[in-house]
Amino acid sequence: MTSKNLSMIVAMADNNAIGNNNGLLFHLSGDLKRFKAITTGHPIIMGKKTLLSLPKWPLPNRRNIVLTHNRDNKFMGCEIVTSVKEALELIKGESEAFIIGGGSVYREFYPYVNKLYLTRVYKSFESDTFFPEIDFDEWKELQREDLHDDKNDFDYAYLNLERKK
Repeated sequence: MTSKNLSMIVAMADNNAIGNNNGLLFHLSGDLKRFKAITTGHPIIMGKKTLLSLPKWPLPNRRNIVLTHNRDNKFMGCEIVTSVKEALELIKGESEAFIIGGGSVYREFYPYVNKLYLTRVYKSFESDTFFPEIDFDEWKELQREDLHDDKNDFDYAYLNLERKK
């Protein structure tokens, strides 16, 4: 049962790797700019570890919602939820809301997501955090931009996907 206004945004390596030691696997400045452009003005939902991994939080010009098992957690400028259901209730009426990580939060919300904004890096990385397996037959490609990063020396693509009905 997808939620029409719920999207995920993620940068993922070939091996579905998204992070290691609570940090990013690579630095793509264009991807960070894309993330900011897409999510600004919209609610973002993340786990506590993802919030704490950010250099500065809450992320500005976005409603920051943190999913945590401990309702007593307090993070300045953030709303706390303890379940997927509670988060989905909070975003009712929003034009679009974004799941931004981490791994367990992506897994919990994956069945509800209608769109994926995927940065696909064509290289594998050592990782301890992974994105759920994507069955690309379930998704329709809306937009694709293939790129190469000279600094990191790898190819990558921006993909906008929508779940098929």
